[in-house]
Amino acid sequence: MSLTDQAILRIKEMIISGELGPGDRLPPEQELSERLGLSRNSLREAVKALSMFRVVDVRRGDGTYVTSLRPSLLTDALGFVVDLHQDSSVLELMEVRRVLEAAAVRRAAARISDAQLQELWASIPDAEGLDPEDLVSADLTFHRLLAVASGNDYLVGMLDGLSASTVRARVWRSLTEEGAVERTIREHEAILRALEAHDSELAEASVVAHIGGVEVWLRHTLATEQRASRAALLDGDGDEQQAPLPEEPV
Repeated sequence: MSLTDQAILRIKEMIISGELGPGDRLPPEQELSERLGLSRNSLREAVKALSMFRVVDVRRGDGTYVTSLRPSLLTDALGFVVDLHQDSSVLELMEVRRVLEAAAVRRAAARISDAQLQELWASIPDAEGLDPEDLVSADLTFHRLLAVASGNDYLVGMLDGLSASTVRARVWRSLTEEGAVERTIREHEAILRALEAHDSELAEASVVAHIGGVEVWLRHTLATEQRASRAALLDGDGDEQQAPLPEEPV
């Protein structure tokens, strides 16, 4: 284990033990490095790493503080990691999203309030003349409200990170697949009707079918693009390469 990793572990232990709590200021660098028996350089690198993952907040001229440690704050890092993945790996991310969102909706069915239901209904736009990118914006809002209704902040944070990674695929589908806008709205309405009935099994099945439809479309699209790429390479020179997910038109 590197000295930086040791420093991260020691600071983590201080937080877990309650020695440092949300909002607390870390001891000055010199004092903390002597206390942990580690160099100031190792401590600085540890603090940089912890700040990236939103565990600590470095305030120039003031000091380093433990953040609020809210689940939604800590899971922000997931979105950064997910953004590094491209091409067909989005299928795996979509699968994870489907599993987590199914769990979130099952929880929501038992506890969703009338106010939350009204907010969800209000987030569904009119399909008439709806711009595809506006649909995706409404879709993101709808799915985040579903996650919030689960009452689990970790699920909300994780789904936020995963949902952002699939925006490009959802925009492309809404632009290229006939009836995608109307279908998305109908599926959202079906999910809401199941939630209104507090039917957890039906709500879960509706979400799985909804996200699964995007997965099926994406799998087919990627396979088609890859076949086209291979055919083009056979007609020319160069090594065969995996085709990326098509970019949405500008």
